[in-house]
Amino acid sequence: MSERIAKYMARLGICSRREAEKLILQQRVSVNGQVIESPAFNVDGSEKILLDGEKLPEKETTRLWLYYKPVGLLTTHRDNQNRPTVFDNLPSGMPRVISVGRLDLNSEGLLLLTNNGELSRKLELPGNGWVRRYKVKVHGFLDEAKLASLAKGISIDGIDYGSIKVEIENKAGTNAWLVVSLTEGKNREIRKVMKAIGLEVARLIRLSYGPFQLGSLKKGEVREVPGKVLKEQLGSKFEL
Repeated sequence: MSERIAKYMARLGICSRREAEKLILQQRVSVNGQVIESPAFNVDGSEKILLDGEKLPEKETTRLWLYYKPVGLLTTHRDNQNRPTVFDNLPSGMPRVISVGRLDLNSEGLLLLTNNGELSRKLELPGNGWVRRYKVKVHGFLDEAKLASLAKGISIDGIDYGSIKVEIENKAGTNAWLVVSLTEGKNREIRKVMKAIGLEVARLIRLSYGPFQLGSLKKGEVREVPGKVLKEQLGSKFEL
């Protein structure tokens, strides 16, 4: 069965589909000796496909890892300022992996990693309805009515944010710990939404992403999801 070449490259774990499309537009990919210029080109895997003159790796079994991302690491493969990244700090022996979404520099907690770029893209889609749950420390006056209103969504600077459920775990003076649940995960969503209702985020820890939990993972630790569990959680919903 044929598929778009960018999707095929992502499934090999080389990069995300979006990154593959950029590589193709930069004319760095050839199929059977011909440089291709459009990500719409279809392949079935029997072709001789080269990236920068090198043969693509063989397709591997789809794998998924849970990683406790510490504060201070960027979720990117390259940084122009040479700041430390998640991928520079993974344990030795890890294959090339791609993150499922991102956590910003000052956020920590559960980050999913996979060797299948197409799976990464699918797991990021808000349409999956997967809840992402965070433990959030905030400073400021806690207006419980405003927190409750976030369940209806909020618009900030022309950007609409979907339903966000907030539970107060504990509070002392102007400090509080909240448990925040959402399904979209837009860029810096929690920080922007909390700022809009007068709260400053002091610490943000992702506890879960869909059925996958941070659990007892320690900072910087990686744990692979067993293949059987992966199929149970994803097999009926995603092509592995």
